[in-house]
This record gives sequence, C-alpha cells and structure tokens, in this order.
Amino acid sequence: MAEAQRIGRPQRAWGRGRLVAKPLAGRTRLQEFYQEGCAKIRLPEMFDGRMEAVLINSSGGLTGGDQMDWRFEAGPGTHLTLSTQACEKIYRASAGTTTVTTAITAEAGATVHWLPQETILFDGASMTRALEVDLAADARFLAVEAVLLGRRAMGERMITGQFRDRWRIRKGGRLLHADQLAFTGDLAALTAQAATLSGQVAFATLLLAEEGCERHVPALRALLADGQGAISHVTIGGQEKLIARFVAPDGFALRKLLVPMISHLRDGASVPKVWTL
Repeated sequence: MAEAQRIGRPQRAWGRGRLVAKPLAGRTRLQEFYQEGCAKIRLPEMFDGRMEAVLINSSGGLTGGDQMDWRFEAGPGTHLTLSTQACEKIYRASAGTTTVTTAITAEAGATVHWLPQETILFDGASMTRALEVDLAADARFLAVEAVLLGRRAMGERMITGQFRDRWRIRKGGRLLHADQLAFTGDLAALTAQAATLSGQVAFATLLLAEEGCERHVPALRALLADGQGAISHVTIGGQEKLIARFVAPDGFALRKLLVPMISHLRDGASVPKVWTL
C-alpha cells in the first residue's frame, strides 16, 4: 500500500545551489560552488575583475510542491551580480505551493546585485518566496524583483491563486528593510483596487542599500511618468536605503521602466546580458 501511494505521487522539482566568492589579486574569484537537483549555476567569463552568476532552473518552471533554495556569499571587497537565465514561470498548482528561498551574505566592502528576471504567475499558481540578506555595515546591495500576473501579450491573466513574498534585509547586524506581501484568493478583484495595482498586471520592487544613496533619487524620479510608481529614501539607525515601487500594464512596459534605472544604479553598466538574449 505504501509503495502504491509513493508511486502515485506527482513528481516534484527540487533544487539547491550555493556559491561563495572570494577576493584574489584584486579580482572576484570562486571559492565554493555547489548545485543539486534542478538548480544550476553558470559563470560567464568576465573581463573587469567582477563575477556574474546566472541561475538556471532546469525543470523549466515550477508548480505546487516544487522547492528551490539559493545561497550566496560575497567575500570582503568582492563584486557579485546574480541573475537568472530566463523568467521564472509558476504554473497552476493542483496541490501545495511553490517555495523559493534565497539567502545572500555580503562581507566588508562587498557589492552584490540581485537582478533576477521577472517571475510570471499563471492562473491558479501558488507561490511562497523569501529573500534573506545579511550585509556588512559598508557593503552595497542592489535588488530588483519583478512579477507578472500572466502574460498579457498571450491573452493570459491570473484570476485566482496565491503569491506570498517576504524580504528581510539586515545591515551591520540591524534590520534595515522588512517587506511582507500576500495576494490570495480572487486576485482579479483584489488587484483591480486602487490600493493594490489599479488593474495593472506587472509590478516590481527596487531596493538600494548603500551610503549616500539619496543622491540617486532625483535621477530615478526623472525616469518615472505619472502613475508608474514612487521612490523614497529612508535612514534607519545610521544606515540608508532607497526603496521604489513600480506598476505597469505589461512586462514590456515594466522593462522599459526598470532597465534605465538599473543601468543608472550600476554606474552606467547595462542589465546582465541574459536579460537581452
């Protein structure tokens, strides 16, 4: 009986990846590398001393019961950019929820850019996601997370489902940013409200944690049109953060907004190349 129950269970995707970067002769080099299951990491060749890692889910998408776990550490003075090979697709769940957890540590003087491509939620999808970040007091961290409630160009729309997103970012041992988002049930009605998305289907959060980040606010606000979002600068316990929220009618419009902002915050460098492949 137990064997029959085991055989009858649907197959689930599971993956775990870990990368540790270290400084060596003024460059960012690999210290530890681990991948298991459907979690894959590729390291494109870089010529500026920095490191870029591309995260891949080889299962091709996620659904209820699937689990992904990513862990990254940037050693002292290193520069690490993390992105994804493609948009992560979260399909309808017949049971359970998709769970994705990411933990990032940046040591003294390190810079980490967390720039995954969009997460696409299909109708009936269920996803729980968590981002845990621990930064040294002088580390620099840039993060962008974008979500699409269906693909408008394909005539798709997320009517019902669940999406839960949790951010906890600490700097110098103190909590700098906490974010808790929960969309559940009748998403079409919920996101139509003015207090949520006003009927838009694409949204994103951008966060920059670094000393003096207030200087970027005027330039970023100049890139915003009315109704596209808002940008704020906050100081907590002597540590600064720039936080921005954006909404758009579709993924293309959201990218047109995000790409120049990311480039500005990367000192003129464009988004990771995989964004344009």
